[in-house]
Amino acid sequence: MLQDPLNDAMSVIRNAEVAGKGECLVRPASKLVGHVLDVMKASDYITAFERVEDGRGGVFLVRLKGNINNCGVIKPRAAVRRTDLEKWEARYLPAQDFGLLILTTTQGVISQSRAKEIGVGGKLIAFVY
Repeated sequence: MLQDPLNDAMSVIRNAEVAGKGECLVRPASKLVGHVLDVMKASDYITAFERVEDGRGGVFLVRLKGNINNCGVIKPRAAVRRTDLEKWEARYLPAQDFGLLILTTTQGVISQSRAKEIGVGGKLIAFVY
């Protein structure tokens, strides 16, 4: 039974990277997973992704680059002020300016570097490095 689509998607991506595969299928395709994949593509962690309709909610076909060492979701979803982003980076990322925190804000789903630029906080949902 599906409990958390984002967690399942990150697990599929991490397992495919560890196995050395070039692409993977992430199902079901949800808006949140699509937005997270957009951020990962913009940050150059994945090559491309596309939504494929299968008649049961759709799937994402994700083309991997081989750049991901680890990725996952942050549970429980932690509310973060714009001034506290460095503290959370130190907690979830292995080194400073290495990796990516993904958060949902009033501006949409964005990376921590973009959140610093525009000066907003939000809720942490995932990490990638």
